[in-house]
Amino acid sequence: MRIPTHELEAKLTELVRRPEVPELAALLEELQPYDLAEVLPAFGYDDIRTLLGHLDPPVAAEVLEHLEYFDQYRILDHMDRGLARRIVEHMPSDALADLVGAIHPKQAQQLIDLLPPEHARVIEGLLDYPEYTAGGLMTVEYISVRSGMTVEQVLQHIRKVGAGAETVAYIYVIDGAGRLVGVVSVRELLLAEPDTVIADIMGTQVVAVPATMHQEEVAQVVAQYDFVAIPVVDAHGRMAGIITVDDLVDVIHDEATEDFHKLGGSEPLTETYFQTPVHTLVRKRIGWILILFLAEAYTGTVLRHFESVLSEVVALTFFIPLLIGTGGNTGSQVVTTLVRGLAVGEVRYRDMGRVLLRELGSGLMIGLVMGGATFLRAYTLGVGLDVGRVVALTALFIVVWASAVAAVLPLILHRLRVDPAIVSGPFITTVVDGTGLFMYFTIARMMLGLG
Repeated sequence: MRIPTHELEAKLTELVRRPEVPELAALLEELQPYDLAEVLPAFGYDDIRTLLGHLDPPVAAEVLEHLEYFDQYRILDHMDRGLARRIVEHMPSDALADLVGAIHPKQAQQLIDLLPPEHARVIEGLLDYPEYTAGGLMTVEYISVRSGMTVEQVLQHIRKVGAGAETVAYIYVIDGAGRLVGVVSVRELLLAEPDTVIADIMGTQVVAVPATMHQEEVAQVVAQYDFVAIPVVDAHGRMAGIITVDDLVDVIHDEATEDFHKLGGSEPLTETYFQTPVHTLVRKRIGWILILFLAEAYTGTVLRHFESVLSEVVALTFFIPLLIGTGGNTGSQVVTTLVRGLAVGEVRYRDMGRVLLRELGSGLMIGLVMGGATFLRAYTLGVGLDVGRVVALTALFIVVWASAVAAVLPLILHRLRVDPAIVSGPFITTVVDGTGLFMYFTIARMMLGLG
């Protein structure tokens, strides 16, 4: 059973200062790396060194992976150089490359100096790939074999090098030039006869991703095929590395967080909320607020243009917040649905016609309901049936219009390779506000015979 965080912190605090090492070692052996990482920042560097020193280096490396990059570096920097070297050498190449790329170059060089030259070259090679691509996400710890090997030879090879691999779920088959030509699962190996040649059981229709593919697209491919890992190849089809599903879970989490920030009308945060300085929060938000402020100025222009209409029928002003709020809410719902659909590959640009028809249909039905509700609201306010009909018809048109705009814009932006999440709730609300008011007063002028 998982020990609550506060209890675990208290227990470790008690044991780490005792001379009874076996009891501390027994507790650490029972813990999951994530659970230890949760409480580790509460300890001083001397105690952290003691705790990690009781773990096998691969386990200690996994604990560090769950911490923020700066915390990882600071802990390693305060360690005995020998212990730090053993831990760093057991960190997966993708995790170590991410750490090295996130800290100051001088700090990064200190970590690279801990590695054997060959390992250091691998990490530096991974850093050449852009951060949000398959190449920047992959690890080079995978198992590859030749097609002429037998099942027994491959199993012996796995026993020899498997401990250092990120996963042994799939064994990748490469030719003499390093090109990926096949894949075989461990299940297939175990079920095959020992003298079976790998070429006879390997799958040749290998699903791989190019090193330049964006990480969000990689996550979609893996989700579509239900893989636990996917190979990454370079421009010549040579095997470059693999990406495992646990890394893609982090990608999906990060991409979803980014979309939520954008849908709220803010630039995404690169750190956690409490680690982000207040001045950074201001900088991330103020740009969109100013843009929306300028866009909202159009609303005032519309009101000024129809000043004579408002002066003749003051009751029309009662329904301005209700109508523009309804349009903005409708648009936000549609945008949120489509941004998510685009993110998971359910909706594509070629589906624009179908999407528009669906949203116009749903907008029409919702608009009829909202028109009726608006008419009842006008009746209860006693503004007269003429004004009631105006606001009811306007509500219908605004809902349909908002649905249409929100259905088309995300798809167009996606086609232009602009993140559709920027058509956020605040943005679509601003667009609908001005156009909705123009509809409202135009309909009022026509139906009420105003000048």
